[in-house]
Amino acid sequence: MALRICFLFLVITLLLATSTSTSVQNDLSSVSFSYSGATGPEKWGSLSPFFSACSNGKIQSPVDIVKGILSPSKRLKPLTRVYGASNATLFNNGFNIGVHFEGHVGTLDVDGKNYDLKQMHWHSPSEHRLNGVQFPAELHLLHQASDQSMSVVAVLFQFGKDDIIISKIKDKLTELAKETCKKEEDAQIPLGTVDLNEFQKKSRKYFRYVGSLTVPPCTENVVWNILGKVRTISKDQLNALKAPLDSACKNNSRPLQPPNGRKVEFYDELRDQ
Repeated sequence: MALRICFLFLVITLLLATSTSTSVQNDLSSVSFSYSGATGPEKWGSLSPFFSACSNGKIQSPVDIVKGILSPSKRLKPLTRVYGASNATLFNNGFNIGVHFEGHVGTLDVDGKNYDLKQMHWHSPSEHRLNGVQFPAELHLLHQASDQSMSVVAVLFQFGKDDIIISKIKDKLTELAKETCKKEEDAQIPLGTVDLNEFQKKSRKYFRYVGSLTVPPCTENVVWNILGKVRTISKDQLNALKAPLDSACKNNSRPLQPPNGRKVEFYDELRDQ
């Protein structure tokens, strides 16, 4: 069977790209990308004119959060997220597994500006690194403000006990792995009501910088918030997240991007006391 390369299906809505032009959406939906070979990360910028930021952008993500670019910040406050419950759909768009939320499910407060949670998805291994350390997985919670600007909360995972959220959808992940669809379509499994109260706690330690989406079109000026607390995931759960993905996207981590002079702000509530 021919390899099905990851298709950029519904990236406009699922990854919150800023363009809403119908012609642009049609052009993007026909472009394929992967994580290796002729359509891998090094080639993304040449696959479509709309992907040029992937090659030419100056504030791209992910980055390695090392001491040399860290800047302790006294202006930052605890990262406040207020999440509730919402109907949700589990999806496999070929290049990652995620959950899309219907209606209002929660809000992220970034410097007094509210961003609404739209979806979350996983990457493995992690895209961001801490002092050169790459983790088995990374969860991205994507938020969008009323002016269409974006902010992401990133959660890093190390191997250990089962993650609570993934445990709730484990059976659905198994079901998703059995789904087949046309290459220009994504597989979807209704989840019913999903409660994200687990992620509602204030984050007392996190990293903040301005970067980009980590998949095409690599849209810039995304506010990143990488939580300092590393959660745990079991190897069985990670395998369940990878199982439905295309072969070229089971390792769906974009290579590190240069900081280009950017600083990563660091907030630690205990340090500032």
